[in-house]
Amino acid sequence: MIARLLSILSAALCLWLVACTSAPLRGTGDLGVVIERARGSVQIVEQRAMRSLGRVDGLGDLSHASVVFSRDGRYAYVFGRDGGLSQVDLLSQRLVKRVMQAGNSIGGAISSDGRIVAAQNYQPGGVKLFDADTLELLAEVSTGGSKVVGLADLPGNRFAFSLFEAGEIWLIDARQPRTPQVTRYPNIGRQPYDGLASQDGRHYLAGLYGEDGLALLDTWQPERGVRRILDGYGRGQAALPVYKMPHLRGWSLAGDYAFLPAIGHHQVLITDRRSWQEATRVPVYGQPVFVMAEPGGRRVWVNFAFPHNDTVQVIDVPSRHIVATLKPGRAILHMEFTARGDAVWLSSRDDNRLTVIDTATLNTVAELHAEQPSGIFFTWRAQRMGM
Repeated sequence: MIARLLSILSAALCLWLVACTSAPLRGTGDLGVVIERARGSVQIVEQRAMRSLGRVDGLGDLSHASVVFSRDGRYAYVFGRDGGLSQVDLLSQRLVKRVMQAGNSIGGAISSDGRIVAAQNYQPGGVKLFDADTLELLAEVSTGGSKVVGLADLPGNRFAFSLFEAGEIWLIDARQPRTPQVTRYPNIGRQPYDGLASQDGRHYLAGLYGEDGLALLDTWQPERGVRRILDGYGRGQAALPVYKMPHLRGWSLAGDYAFLPAIGHHQVLITDRRSWQEATRVPVYGQPVFVMAEPGGRRVWVNFAFPHNDTVQVIDVPSRHIVATLKPGRAILHMEFTARGDAVWLSSRDDNRLTVIDTATLNTVAELHAEQPSGIFFTWRAQRMGM
């Protein structure tokens, strides 16, 4: 009897010790990752507490990196410039798996069912599809060496992307991921540099670097093909030098309007999404890089290429006027809103700092150390298309 009682007490003591030493249960919806480009690492951050939880090293060249998340927000898939694809566990703060899948990669996307990770590549070009759980290669879509840009997920396990040299948009149907089906749309314009999918997955836009304009595909009516919008928006104006290529994503859409960076012009173009005709344009401080709408769509934040990359401007959507010009740090490379837009995080590469700004007051509410930070990615992206 005594032996049995001691056994029970011993088991209870073990359980108590395990409970004391285990990490507390928590979700991932308030987490995110910050790219530290120089040391090839990511910081795992907590949004509400505005603090760093840890760092994961060994992710290779992150001089241009992007991230997508598993559907449950637990795993971050990090696409490195060196072609590395890394799976990072946000809860255990460790690198789960890493594969070298190309010589030069520019980002990726995850399928609508969360089972397929797609990587877009500069060298040797093409798109590769991977199993999201194991990173096993499922299929490779060759583009004949043309660089792939603007890869975006669409409903129904489809992906859209553009080809820089070939001047085409391609759609991949990956419902059978080992035998994906490809539809090509040629002659969309010269040198598409990036693309975005609308948050409902209907429209895919490719920005053109080689000419003034954008290419638009309505995926609800793909048989109509690609049409040009904002054609010749820079006509009659001398183009200015472009020191950093702008980026496009679904964050450029606010209500019935799309806010788009003009290439070679210090302007943000505003397009009516019902007609896709230009509504107006807003002169800004420099060459826009990211033009990002707050989640509520009331204001749009813009950062700029060198030599104006210490500045962020805020556009009021109803009036289409600049309502604030901020100087939050040197080399502001990226911005990321919290899910409901109460704060925005900015990376200041040359100050080794993250700055958190209250979007209501525009006051700085926190600063965190990070080593040459660039991209900031919060887990709410796991539930959004086109991110």
